[in-house]
Amino acid sequence: MEKEKTLAAFNAVMPTFAIFQDEKRQQLMTELCCKGEMTVNELTETTELSRPAVSHHLKLMLTTGVIKVRQVGVERHYSPNVAPIVEKLKALTAALEE
Repeated sequence: MEKEKTLAAFNAVMPTFAIFQDEKRQQLMTELCCKGEMTVNELTETTELSRPAVSHHLKLMLTTGVIKVRQVGVERHYSPNVAPIVEKLKALTAALEE
């Protein structure tokens, strides 16, 4: 196992692990993965979170790149950004298996 490669893989995936330590963000991500794309209002309706809480969590999730946003008129539609997460996890798995 190459230590530098393994540590780099851990460092790359740590922001993703950190963002999902919160169960509310896990819930929001699950909703987005099931539905594909949702607005803040839709997420507020399907969770027990307030609109400000949903907006706060989405902002944090956007900064780590686990979700993406698309502007449609005055609404923002949020969707999961799974591919980069999967790539980071694959890199970590490969580094650990070496």
